Amino acid sequence: MEYKIIGEVMPALEFTLEKGEKIKSQAGAMKWMDSNIKMDTEMQGGIGGFIKRKAMGESGFLNKFEAAASDSILSFGHSYPGHIIPLEIKEPIICQRRAFLCATENIELDIYLQKKLGSGFFSGEGFILQKLSGSGMAFVELDGEIVTRELAPGEKIKVETGAVGMFDSTININVERVKGAKNLFFGGEGLFLTTLEGPGKVWLQTMPVQSHVGEISKYIETKK
Repeated sequence: MEYKIIGEVMPALEFTLEKGEKIKSQAGAMKWMDSNIKMDTEMQGGIGGFIKRKAMGESGFLNKFEAAASDSILSFGHSYPGHIIPLEIKEPIICQRRAFLCATENIELDIYLQKKLGSGFFSGEGFILQKLSGSGMAFVELDGEIVTRELAPGEKIKVETGAVGMFDSTININVERVKGAKNLFFGGEGLFLTTLEGPGKVWLQTMPVQSHVGEISKYIETKK
């Protein structure tokens, strides 16, 4: 299997598959494919799997694609302005809701529940995130530009709510209230910041889609 990412602002992911190779994706992500690619839609994991994927911000269904001949082309597109991130999965990775784009067949997409009550209420993504595990390649879509940080054991960074796109499962996530009355009321950062503590890698996104929508909505006239 070979792949390339085309474009920057609204990128596409294009695979060149050998005969028998398979890719699974979120429903509706495919943009173009050769006629010798076989597509099959399924509710993997039954009703339980369907409910989990809906809770993660995805369609309840997964699409599976298999190449019937070598050098078959299969492509997926990004849903909003941002980047497609390739990941070689060896240890579990935790992603924001709706981040999963596609993966090789040995990758498992599952629900990840934030353990701390405060993190679930105030971290911007709620209690439910996505977990990618298994062995193989996965591709996720994150918002805006992407900055990565490798945190040492015990090292902490504070992040704007919603700017956390993805992190290693070894990262500890929590929330802290913004300190200082002036900061709290006039700083424009909200009441809480997300705290990430190492060891592990984090992927930060500069324009969460909810922030993007919020900015655009200011310029949309509402009819009464």
